[in-house]
Amino acid sequence: MSETAEPQQMRKNLGLATATSLVVGCVIGAGVFFKPYAIYQATGGAPGMAIVAWIVGGLISIFSALTFAEVAILIPKTGGMVAYLTEAYDERLGFLAGWMQVVIFYPSFLAGYGVKVGTELAEYVGPQFELPIALAVILLLVAINVRGSDSAGGMQVVSTVCKLIPLALIIVFGFAWGSGGHPILTPLVGEGKDPAGVLGSTLLAVLFAFEGWTNVGAIAGEMRDPARDLPRAIVGGVSIIMAVYLAINVAYLWVIPASELMNLESPAAAVATKLFGPFGGTLIKLGIIVSVIGAGNGFLMSGSRVAYQLAVQQSLPASKSLSKLNANRVPANSVILIGALACLYSLSGEFDLLTDLGVFSCWVFYTLTSACVMHLRRTHPEWERTYKVPCYPVVPVLAILGGSYVIASQLFFSGPRSLVMSLCSVAITLIGLPVYHAVQRRQR
Repeated sequence: MSETAEPQQMRKNLGLATATSLVVGCVIGAGVFFKPYAIYQATGGAPGMAIVAWIVGGLISIFSALTFAEVAILIPKTGGMVAYLTEAYDERLGFLAGWMQVVIFYPSFLAGYGVKVGTELAEYVGPQFELPIALAVILLLVAINVRGSDSAGGMQVVSTVCKLIPLALIIVFGFAWGSGGHPILTPLVGEGKDPAGVLGSTLLAVLFAFEGWTNVGAIAGEMRDPARDLPRAIVGGVSIIMAVYLAINVAYLWVIPASELMNLESPAAAVATKLFGPFGGTLIKLGIIVSVIGAGNGFLMSGSRVAYQLAVQQSLPASKSLSKLNANRVPANSVILIGALACLYSLSGEFDLLTDLGVFSCWVFYTLTSACVMHLRRTHPEWERTYKVPCYPVVPVLAILGGSYVIASQLFFSGPRSLVMSLCSVAITLIGLPVYHAVQRRQR
């Protein structure tokens, strides 16, 4: 395997706890708290297909995580998919994956989380403060990450613990105090709804809720023992998330029927209010806000490492600046770049648009990364594999099929708005090709 020479080395000071909390922290953000509204809108207020979608989405994520882990262990470099696709296929494809992450995926998600925090807090201070709050959240996270990976990693662990507390309270007391008289699995869809079309729509929302499990691969270069800890963090983290998501969605239905949840943009707060009263609902909402901020921190932490890796390879404009490490040995300029783009995107004020853009953009490359396993097994059978995806080739094939379905759903089953957004995503990603060649010509 080829090695990329780095002018400076970042500290290898991250362990299993931080890596697992990065997976859980990035994933459990806004999706589980806000996407049930969109899911039940799609099902027509029926619970059955919603539960099916959570299970199917979780399985796709686990199959992808099991597959992704083998590639991540074979190529344990900072940068994640950039390194994997470059090593397996071509430097240009690796660059396009990194370009997409740097200019679309990470900043759009970070912006979306900032916008959602602004929306939630604006209920208390006034709608005119939505944008200032969103910008303040992004800038705060930039400041924390510039201080060092210890500060950012420590915040990730704390925010992960804080977000699991309201989830645990809703699950435990939802089952204990909820009526339990509402249907959970029937009907499958509402009257006049097509099950196949509904599954496509709900699965997109569910996979947004699972988004972020790959982010830990971007910090492999800063882990003390990536061969041991990386697959545990990815697969263990996604398994924990799937169990939590199923439990809390059944708890929602145990307290409030699906026909009412379809009209509630923040079902967790509504369920908490019903269980604990207005004060309890406010506390749960604060926990949700902490959860969203923690997810934003994880995306900023991972995204800046992707920008740094591209800059080390001299692939980005201003690579000399972006590849510098500050006194805390973190890529501060790359952190600032992701934060600046997120501030720009947050001006849209569109949480769903920003997150949908990020989901579609990444799944093309997730699917290609899953295909890396089969490609590398053929081309480099001599490489030592300390971890192998189980049930090969069934699990990788299922991961590839799942990713392909996500892409097709966004293009063909989600309406003209999603089609336009997806095509814009493709266009912005392909702009990376002339950028890449221009930088390469300048280097030569």
